Amino acid sequence: MEKIEKTKMNKMNRTLKAEVLIEALPYICKFQDQKIVIKYGGHAMVNEDAKNWIAKDVVLLRFVGLNPVVVHGGGPEINKAMEKMGKEPKFIHGLRVTDEDTLDIVKMVLVGKINGDIVSKLGKYGGKAVGLSGKSGHLIKAKKKIQYVVKENEKVEVDLGRVGEVEEINTELIDILIEKRYIPVISPLGIDNYGNAFNLNADIAAGDIAGAIGAKKLIMITDVDGVMADINDPSTLYKKLTISEVEEMIEKGIITGGMIPKIEACINALNKGVESVHIINGKIPHSVLLEIFTEEGIGTMIVKD
Repeated sequence: MEKIEKTKMNKMNRTLKAEVLIEALPYICKFQDQKIVIKYGGHAMVNEDAKNWIAKDVVLLRFVGLNPVVVHGGGPEINKAMEKMGKEPKFIHGLRVTDEDTLDIVKMVLVGKINGDIVSKLGKYGGKAVGLSGKSGHLIKAKKKIQYVVKENEKVEVDLGRVGEVEEINTELIDILIEKRYIPVISPLGIDNYGNAFNLNADIAAGDIAGAIGAKKLIMITDVDGVMADINDPSTLYKKLTISEVEEMIEKGIITGGMIPKIEACINALNKGVESVHIINGKIPHSVLLEIFTEEGIGTMIVKD
């Protein structure tokens, strides 16, 4: 009797697996040869299980005919490295104040550690990945970011140090790697015409890169399920929103705190030609595949009006 029940369960499991593959088929066909930018951040960058399933997802995208490009951040790792070296992280409006010493730490962590770790993990699962920074081949041309804050009802300029903003994306290197079936993995550093390096916001850089290469989608891997009416209630998740809707939600205080710059990065990407941006939770196993290849998806999709 027990053997019969096990046989039934095995048949059901096989059927479910087949149904999942069939559900994915139209999306695999739809996105064949399309570029997908994945902004890799949050919990998924520090949890070993999450790192493994994200790597598997990215490699699978490549092998079923999509062209993934990974752009990563590294805030928590940079904070740890700074504290070890006796430097206190300082932020203004969510941007890291970056003096020369801090920039050296940022480069060490982003390029020397995180980028190499992602490349190695993708290679472990059969992907051919190449690590780059925005300085590679002048990939990201940047300039110093001018930041203002309001003090005593007056707009005052503050110096963020070596924090930059994107001026131009040179897609040549990315295009060559994609053509040769490699997965580019990019650290958010930029360079100006004089060879000066700048620390960039990874979300904004990912959006700029996605727009420049003509990506179909930008996937933002975060620590939350997406945009929710109540951050403490997952059942209030919005599955699909437009630019005007998220702007209204910011005005009404529904979208607050650290989600605001992320939403602004999403809007930036859409305005640069990306068809849709998806905010997903990297703590959910295989969240990238679930968002791209299933009818329901798991996060919030944002599109133009």
